[in-house]
Order: sequence, then C-alpha cells, then structure tokens
Amino acid sequence: MITLVLFLLIFIAAGLTLLAANLVLGWLVRPERPHPEKAEVYECGEQPVGSAWVQFDLRFYVVALLFVIFDVELAFFFPWAVIFGSAIQAGDASQPAEVRLEAAKNLQPQPLAASAADQTPPVPAAAQQLAWIAFADIMVFFGVLLVGFAYLWRRGDLEWVRSTAAQVERTAADVDSRGRA
Repeated sequence: MITLVLFLLIFIAAGLTLLAANLVLGWLVRPERPHPEKAEVYECGEQPVGSAWVQFDLRFYVVALLFVIFDVELAFFFPWAVIFGSAIQAGDASQPAEVRLEAAKNLQPQPLAASAADQTPPVPAAAQQLAWIAFADIMVFFGVLLVGFAYLWRRGDLEWVRSTAAQVERTAADVDSRGRA
C-alpha cells in the first residue's frame, strides 16, 4: 500500500514538474511586444460586430442535447445486437453443435478451466426464448425512444426555423378552442 502511494506521489510530482517547466520555458522564450491590435477581440478572422454579451438562441442547446441523447441511446443497440444474433444462431437447430456452442459463448461468460469436451451446446428452445426476450426488451427500449421523439416533434423542437406567424396562429387557435378570449 505504501509503495502504491509513493508511486502516485512520484507520478503527480513528475507531472507538475513537467507542467511548470513548460510554463516557465514559454514565459522565458516568448517575446513581449504589446500592441493594440493584439488586445482586440478575435472571432474567426472577422471583425466583431456588436457586443460580446449577446444571448444565444436556446435552439442551439436543444439541438445539441437532442443529438447527445439519441446518439448515446443508439450505442445501447450494439450490445443488444450481439446477444440477439448469438441467441438466434445458438437456437438454430439446423446448425452444427460446434457453431451453436461458439455462438453461446457470447451469451454468458465461460469458465476458464472448462475444456471443449465438457461443454455442451445450448438447448435450441432456451436460446430461442432468450432471443424473443431480447427482442421484446429492445422493442420496449425503442418504444420509449419513439415516445420521446414524438414528444419533441410535437413540441416543435426538431424544427430549426420556426415562424412567428405560425406561433401566433397556434396561440389564437388555442384561445378559440378553450372558449376564452
């Protein structure tokens, strides 16, 4: 335990030493030539227009969050596809026992000490049942994603350009349908 702490302290000290050495070296080597142009705001090679304290449209953040949510959720499909494909292959009784046994290795971890002679292929009915359960699981998962997508679509978050006239018409229609003026 003491050696681990000692190695961590040496690692942190070496990292901080390298960081400090680079900062000091940069401070010593770089020229100091102040100029008014160097103090100006730089925006992608263009002269800045207006104040830097502008409020960004919320749609930028909404689109970024939607992308992250749906992109991360898509990553959950890959492990499911491996299990589903392996269960289908392990449950196919027309396949040889070696193929079904190889496919079953993806379904559960195998002990390291087990030899090939000790292993028996899975029962096809059990593997097919696992495949149907996996299919039902992914359909529930996909259904939840579709409900979220439909909600965002209905709310209008997927429309990049919203006309103010359409929002005024929608507001007027909501007032008329409620019977209030």
